[in-house]
Amino acid sequence: MATSRLAPQLHPSLLSRLEEARARTDSIFEMLPPNSFYERPIPERHRLIFYLGHLEAFDWNLFSASLGLEPHDAEFDKLFAFGIDPIGGGLPTDTPGDWPNIAQVEKYNRRARERLDEALHGSRAVRSSDSPLADGTLQHVAIEHRLMHAETLAYLLHNLPVEKKIPQAATVADPRPAPRLRQVTIPSGVATLGQPRGNPHSFGWDNEFGEQRITVPSFSIDAFPVTNGEYLKFVRAGGYEKSGYWKPEDWEWIHRERMQHPHFWVQRSSSLPADPDTQWEYRAMFGTIPLPLAWPVYVSHAEASAFARWSGKKLPTEAQWHRAAYGTPEGTERAYPWGDAPPDASRGNFHHRRWDAAAVDAHPAGASAFGVADLIGNGWEWTSTVFGPLPGFEAFSFYPGYSANFFDGKHFVMKGGSPRTDSCMLRRPFRNWFQPHYPHVYATFRCVEE
Repeated sequence: MATSRLAPQLHPSLLSRLEEARARTDSIFEMLPPNSFYERPIPERHRLIFYLGHLEAFDWNLFSASLGLEPHDAEFDKLFAFGIDPIGGGLPTDTPGDWPNIAQVEKYNRRARERLDEALHGSRAVRSSDSPLADGTLQHVAIEHRLMHAETLAYLLHNLPVEKKIPQAATVADPRPAPRLRQVTIPSGVATLGQPRGNPHSFGWDNEFGEQRITVPSFSIDAFPVTNGEYLKFVRAGGYEKSGYWKPEDWEWIHRERMQHPHFWVQRSSSLPADPDTQWEYRAMFGTIPLPLAWPVYVSHAEASAFARWSGKKLPTEAQWHRAAYGTPEGTERAYPWGDAPPDASRGNFHHRRWDAAAVDAHPAGASAFGVADLIGNGWEWTSTVFGPLPGFEAFSFYPGYSANFFDGKHFVMKGGSPRTDSCMLRRPFRNWFQPHYPHVYATFRCVEE
C-alpha cells in the first residue's frame, strides 16, 4: 500500500533504517527453497518457518498499541511471537504440519507491514502520546531486533546442508598459517561498562544502561583471538578426553553430546581426533574447505574455558576485555578500539560483508591503542562474566523480559561482534550473551594472564 510522503513523519531516518533492515532479512529468506522453510537446522531452535513470521509479528506486537491499531490476525500474532512450546520443557517436538503454509505466512507479513507503514509514516505516529514511540526507542528496538535475527538466521542456515540452500559462490579456501601466538600487557586503568541514562541521541538496550567504572589491575591478553590452528593443538593434546580441563557440568555435556572437536570442524579420516594424522575440514556457509588455521575458532563457552585451563590461562572478565579494547595508555577511553571514527571495512570483519570468518590478522587498522587486534567482528568473544544487570537496571516497560529473563546465572557476556553483526551494534556498551553449552553461534575467545 502506497503512503503519502507529504504526510507528517516521525523520525524519518529511523523509518529508512527499518526499510534497510527489512531488506537485509528478506534477502536471507530468499536463500531458501520452499521445502527448507520447514527444516530445523538446530534442535533447540524453531523451524525456519517460525522466523519468517516472527519478524513481522514482533514489529506488529511492538508498535500496534502505541499506534492505536486493532489486531488483524490475533492467532498469528501470538504464534509467531512465541512459537510452539515444547512438551515437558525439552527439545521442540512439533512437526512441519503443525505450521501454516508459506503463502499464509507471507500474506500475514504483507498485511502487517502495510498497516504498520501506513501508521508509522502518517499522522497516527505523530499524534501518539507514547513516549518510547515519540523518542524513537521503539523504532530502534524494531531495527536492532531484526538485525539480530539476521545474524541468528545466518548461523541457522550455516547448519543447514548446502543442498537445502539456493546455490551461492563456494567459500574459498584460506591456506594462510595462523599468526604467532603472543600476549600484550595492559597496564592498570579504568574500564567503563554501560552508558549513562538521559542521552536523547544514544540508543541502548535495557542491559546497557547504568554506567559502571571499574579499576582493572594490570594483566596480559592474547593479541589475537584463539585460532583454529592454536585450538588444534588442544584437540591433539587430548583436550576432549581429559576431565581435568572441564567443569563437571561441562564434562558431562561433551560426553552426553559425544563432542570431540568444535562444531564447525569436520573430521575427514577415521583416525582419532587427537591423532596428528587426522584430516580436518571446516564447515563454511556454502561448502567445506580445508581447516583455515588463521581463522578464529568458533566454540562454546565450555570449550573456551577448557582450552584456557589447558593453557594455564583464563578467559577475560567483561571489564578486562573493555580495558584492552577501549582503553589507552593515557587513561582515556575510545568509542571503538581504533578510535572514534565510525566502523568501516578496513577495521574488521562485520556488517554482513562475509558469510564466514577471516584471518585474525587481516585487519590491522582495527587494533586497539595497546595493539590488541581483531576485537570487533570476526566472532563474538566469550568472557568469564556472568550476564547480569548493571547498577540501576530498569527493564523496558514494553519488553520487560528482554534482559531480565536471562539474569539467571546461566549465561555469559560476549563482546565484539561477528561477520554478520550490523555496524549499529558495534557500540561500546552493547552486550551479547549465551549459555555455555551452545556451540552454534559465531563465538570465539582469547585468554588472559593476571
